[in-house]
Amino acid sequence: MERLAKLPTLEGNDVELLTDGEATFQSIFDGIQSANQYLLVQFYIVRDDVIGRELSKQLQERARAGVAVHFLYDEIGSYQLPKSYLTELRSAGVHVRPFHSTRGSGNRFQMNFRNHRKIVIADGRVGWVGGHNVGDEYLGKEPRIGAWRDTHLKLMGPAVFGLQLSFLEDWYWATGEALEYDWKPAEANGRNLPVLVLPSGPADRFETASLMVQLALSNAQSRIWIASPYFVPDEGVQAAMKLAALRGVDVRILIPEQPDNALLYFAAYAFLEPLLEAGVNVYRYHGGFLHCKTILVDDKAAAVGTVNLDNRSFRLNFEITTWVYDRDFAEEMAAKYQHDFSSSHLMTTSDVSDRPLWFRLASRAAYLLAPVL
Repeated sequence: MERLAKLPTLEGNDVELLTDGEATFQSIFDGIQSANQYLLVQFYIVRDDVIGRELSKQLQERARAGVAVHFLYDEIGSYQLPKSYLTELRSAGVHVRPFHSTRGSGNRFQMNFRNHRKIVIADGRVGWVGGHNVGDEYLGKEPRIGAWRDTHLKLMGPAVFGLQLSFLEDWYWATGEALEYDWKPAEANGRNLPVLVLPSGPADRFETASLMVQLALSNAQSRIWIASPYFVPDEGVQAAMKLAALRGVDVRILIPEQPDNALLYFAAYAFLEPLLEAGVNVYRYHGGFLHCKTILVDDKAAAVGTVNLDNRSFRLNFEITTWVYDRDFAEEMAAKYQHDFSSSHLMTTSDVSDRPLWFRLASRAAYLLAPVL
């Protein structure tokens, strides 16, 4: 994992698992208010709604108080964000930049690439990473979507610098400006946990995110549970899932019953049957829209991040994952999974084979688009 991340595992950390929007945004806003030196804020989607305006208000307040605030957003993910939102931030002294996937002629990055990372860092001591973007739907306030099930992580200690390094590299890409901050680590006042931050993206020499998931699957001895809102894994990950299940590992995949993307919903049915036949347990969550991106390996390691099990996350998006190597944290994650499984339907092969012909044809057609889904 360290070789994939090109970063070391660091000790002296503490973490807090944050479930759903209310807890996540309250924690982030408390952290923003506590910042005295600088704030680094990055999201894929930012909306000009109630929670989005609250974020803007808090960033403006800290900037006016003398805190150096840097705000980075993906220009495609946040395409609906009005200029007035950005103008207000800039007027208050916030440094605002869009992340462009294209820059100059001949550049290898194209419009199909996205920066899907969600990172907040306060003074280099505390950081947040996970599945939440900034929008009222992440609080379950969008009637069309309904309840929103998500997971975020609050990280305290030296490993925050992994998040910070990722942000500064993205900021440099977007602006050409190399930000300079104090890199003196401060241990957390809590558990002494080993943590590894693993950024991934299309600029990597290898397909880092896909290899990360395959590595976790190949090393699991008793169980590996994965939650992902979008489930169109590549052939390597599918093979690793089958092999893990065939050697007796408890492989469980948690996906939404009704995702927000019809093409992804249909595409998943093109390969689900072979996974089920190999012994992979696929749970469809019906307690709302599941948006978690988490992994649990045995009772040893757990990950929270932004990577979905699809080709876009594996090859087209800039993503980030935080691995925590601790038995107690793994058990805390396991309890969250068990609660979600209780609100889910365990699929059988008949759930796939009994689908009408038109549905199976639609799934095969959708799967042809898997490389860009």
